[in-house]
Amino acid sequence: MNYQFTAEERKEIIALMNREIIPAIGCTEPIAVALCVAKATETLGARPEHIEARLSANVLKNAMGVGIPGTGMTGLPIAMALGALVGKSEYELEVLKDADAEAVKEGCKLIDEKRISVSLKENIEEKLYIEIEVEAAGNRAVAIISGGHTRFVHVAYNDEVRFSLEAGASEQAGAVAEPKDPVLSLRKVWDFAMTAPLDELSFILEAKRLNMNAAYESLKGSYGHAIGRMMRSESERNIMGDTLHCQIVGMTTAACDARMAGAMIPVMSNSGSGNQGLTSTVPVVVYAEQTKASEEQMIRSLILSHLTVIYIKQSLGRLSALCGCVVAATGSSCGITYLMGGGYEEVSVAVKNMIANLTGMICDGAKPSCAMKCASGVSTAVVSALMAMSGRCVKSVEGIIDDDVDKSILNLTDIGRDAMTHTDAMILKIMTSK
Repeated sequence: MNYQFTAEERKEIIALMNREIIPAIGCTEPIAVALCVAKATETLGARPEHIEARLSANVLKNAMGVGIPGTGMTGLPIAMALGALVGKSEYELEVLKDADAEAVKEGCKLIDEKRISVSLKENIEEKLYIEIEVEAAGNRAVAIISGGHTRFVHVAYNDEVRFSLEAGASEQAGAVAEPKDPVLSLRKVWDFAMTAPLDELSFILEAKRLNMNAAYESLKGSYGHAIGRMMRSESERNIMGDTLHCQIVGMTTAACDARMAGAMIPVMSNSGSGNQGLTSTVPVVVYAEQTKASEEQMIRSLILSHLTVIYIKQSLGRLSALCGCVVAATGSSCGITYLMGGGYEEVSVAVKNMIANLTGMICDGAKPSCAMKCASGVSTAVVSALMAMSGRCVKSVEGIIDDDVDKSILNLTDIGRDAMTHTDAMILKIMTSK
C-alpha cells in the first residue's frame, strides 16, 4: 500500500536530506578535523602555537592516506595546519576553500616545527570523534566533533565552557534541540521519491551539477590512479567497448579519482561522505542522460538514490568497517532500476541483489584506490538492476537475504556496524604498523 505523506512529513524528509546532502571539498574525515581546528582556533582568538588532535580509530583510518585539497600533500598534519591558518568554521565541509600556496607554505612550517600532534583517543565508543586542543600565550581552547562530520558537541576556552551538547542541549542558553530524523523504510523512500511535488525535490539537481562537474574536471587531468580517465581512453574502449555500463563506471571513478587525490573541486556529499555522494549521483545521471530520461525522471531517480543511502546509513552509522560504496551503489542501483521502468518490487529486488553481492567489502581508509571500490560498486549496481528487471532475485534461502527487504538491509547494517568491529581494529593495526 502506498504511503500518503502529509505536508509536514514531506517537510521533515526534505529537511533530513538537506542536512545529509551538503557540499564538501576534500575527504570528509580530514576536512572535519580541519573544521574542528578552525572552531578551536576561533575560540582561542589567536594563531595556535600548538595543535593537538585526539581522534577515534575510524577518523584516523580515513585521514591517513588521502590527498588534502590544494596542497599536493596527504594526511592530517597539513589539514590541521590549514584549519588553523585559513579555516573558517562557517564554511563547514568547505572549510579549506580559502587555502592558497602561501597558506600551504606556512602550514608546512608549523609541521616542521613540530607544533602539530595526532593521537588515538582511547576508550570511546563513538566511531566519529574529533577532539582538538589548541594553545597560545598560556591560553587553551578545546573543540569536539562527535556523531557527525559537522556536529560540534563541546567548545571551551580555558575553564569556560562556551557550548556543550554533552551536558544536554536544553541546558545551553539559546541552544536549539537537534532535529529528530524521520523513521524511514524502503517503501517510504520509494513513495516519497515518486509522489512528492516536483518543485519540492528539484534541489537535488545541485548534486547533479557538482558531481558531474567533478567527473568532467577529472578527465582533464591525471588524478590518483586515473582509473576513470583510463576507462574513457580510446585504448581501453577498444578492449571494454563504449557501452553505457562502461560510461557509468568510468565517469563515477573519474570523479572519485579527483576527490581522493585532493583536487580543489567541490562535490555534493551524502551522509558525511563525498564518495557516497558521487556514487549516489553519477551512475544515475549518466544512465538518465544516455537514455534521454525526462527531467522529472532525473529528479525522482536521484531522490530515490540519495534517500535510500540516507535510510541505510541511519542503522549503519557514519563510519564503519564496511566500505561506503556498498551503501551508495545500492542507492544508485535503485535509481537506475526506476529509470529502466521498474517499480517498487523491482527496486526491492535490486537492493537484495546488491546486499547479496557486496556485503563485506572493507573500508581500509580514504585513499586514491577508493576509486577501484567505486568501480566495483557501480558495476554491481547496473548488474543488480538488470537482474531485477529480468525478475531474478537472490532468495531468502541464500545467505543473509531475507524475504523482507528492510530486514535484508538490517542484516547488512548489523554486519557492518557490529560484526565487523574486530575487522576494523585489525585494519587499523595493519595500516599503522607498516
